[in-house]
Amino acid sequence: MCGIFGYWDRGRRTLAPEALAAMARSLVHRGPDDEGIHHDTARGVAVGNRRLSVIDLAHGHQPFVSDDGRIALVQNGEIFNYVELAAELRAQGVRLDTQSDTEVLLRLYEREGLAFVRRLNGMFAIAIDDAREDALLLVRDRIGVKPLYVAQQGGRVLFASEIKALLHAMPAQPDLDLEAIHHYLSFNYIPAPWTVWQGIRHVMPGCWMKFTRAGVEQGRWWNLAKQEEREQDFAAWSEEFLAILDDATRIRLRSDVPWGAFLSGGVDSSSIVALMARHVKQPVRTFCIGFADPRFDESRYAAEAAQRFGCAHTSEIAELNMLQRWPQVLYHLDQPHGDASFMPTLRVSELAAKHVKVVLTGDGGDELFAGYEKYEEYFARPDAFTQDADAFQRSYFDAISLFTPQAKHALYRPGVARRLRDVDSFSLAARPWFEEAAHFDRINQALYLDMQLLLSGNNLVKPDRMGMAVSIEARTPFLDWRMMEFAFRAPGRTKLSAEGDKKHWYKKAVTPLIGEDLACRRKQMFTVPVGEWFRHESHGWLRQVLAASALVQELFAPEQVERMLVQHRDGAANFTRELRALAALALWDAQR
Repeated sequence: MCGIFGYWDRGRRTLAPEALAAMARSLVHRGPDDEGIHHDTARGVAVGNRRLSVIDLAHGHQPFVSDDGRIALVQNGEIFNYVELAAELRAQGVRLDTQSDTEVLLRLYEREGLAFVRRLNGMFAIAIDDAREDALLLVRDRIGVKPLYVAQQGGRVLFASEIKALLHAMPAQPDLDLEAIHHYLSFNYIPAPWTVWQGIRHVMPGCWMKFTRAGVEQGRWWNLAKQEEREQDFAAWSEEFLAILDDATRIRLRSDVPWGAFLSGGVDSSSIVALMARHVKQPVRTFCIGFADPRFDESRYAAEAAQRFGCAHTSEIAELNMLQRWPQVLYHLDQPHGDASFMPTLRVSELAAKHVKVVLTGDGGDELFAGYEKYEEYFARPDAFTQDADAFQRSYFDAISLFTPQAKHALYRPGVARRLRDVDSFSLAARPWFEEAAHFDRINQALYLDMQLLLSGNNLVKPDRMGMAVSIEARTPFLDWRMMEFAFRAPGRTKLSAEGDKKHWYKKAVTPLIGEDLACRRKQMFTVPVGEWFRHESHGWLRQVLAASALVQELFAPEQVERMLVQHRDGAANFTRELRALAALALWDAQR
């Protein structure tokens, strides 16, 4: 796990060394153990890395450079099947000088070019300076577990694992992207490829970009929508599901540093920990935070799961009101996010970081197998399966939106509303994914949308940024490419039954592994009661935060913000999510 950064200049202009140094310093939390930069000043290109040493601690220094000095490669992430790939290369007579997964990437690229990426099972963002082609190649993993941002300005391309590194190398702070903020108010996060800044964009998951003197090429190297649903009986489904998850967990235990797992006592984390325990001799280190308020406390379920699987369990009761941590969270996010669960995720990451450098998590299980209440609620609607495709797509989008289009335009000041009048978040951010998934059943269409937007836009940002904030690496067995493809070959009814049972076949499959109590325990969101704080002890704080934000005052009609504050305080309405999003925007604004 690392942070990568660098630049490519079409006109061969050199980026000042102090700018590269500033980019590196801004990513030290992602890689506190080592730093390396390959800078070809004559060609105007550099690839750099801040390293968190996890595999081959002594010899994994990046960049890795080819024997002739013509290729330099850096990566952020881990290649979990590097052992098998290395053995294959050695059998073919390829010399490998280290046990590093990054050297395997270099040797594969030398032999196969861009095609090598399809052979990788991992989470990664890769940058390659290839002087043979006089080109810079950027590649991102299949579903966006690892971040990668680019900014193109006047023939110069900057890239980095976090936006803050790009800003350190730009001559001036870019303008805010008003369209991105418009989408933020629909999703509660800014969906890729947008960011809050004009001119800064994501390299999209499963995609590559190639920069040459002639311009930029880009393409997609993996597409989850290419799966076709197929009928299968439960016994065959269960056998395949457990085999994939078991192997995905096994290869994610490859590490030269201490590792553990986040354990909540829910079905996802419990399944991962149970499988981890099968593959190791020592007790699995597990981590959990609890709260004194039983409505938000899962620690007793985590303790029960830890005892069942013989874990070395560490749990702490955390302070419930974490609002003082919000600015720190937003610093690491670089953008506004309205999800309050980032705060407790940071807290449990801090707990784990005292003991380990790698954790396995259950992220991805809900999006693959319909674990959220919103799926049960939407598909209980009488027309969920009978309305036409266009009506379904729009109504599902409306059901999951933070602000409806009408509510957004009512919230804006008149001038802002006019500027955004023709910007439709559904058409721009959601419909293209629905169109890709049109051959899936309705449940899988909804899940596909969340795989493409919610995961890379928010839910994978959480373990990456909050783990990296304290220099630990999070690994996600459910997002092994084999599991993702398997899940979208399974019809929606295997995930959400006609009776509304979420993770329907999945829970049945893991019951012998983790027990019925853990498999079927009602899902409890890992969050904190921000809405209650906004209504009571933190209402004054919220008012002050919103009033102090120049951006909030510039964008939003004061009377509409006041209406939400008053109605929420008085209990006439529940504007928790809406006010939380505005507060995150204001707190982020205070830092820029």
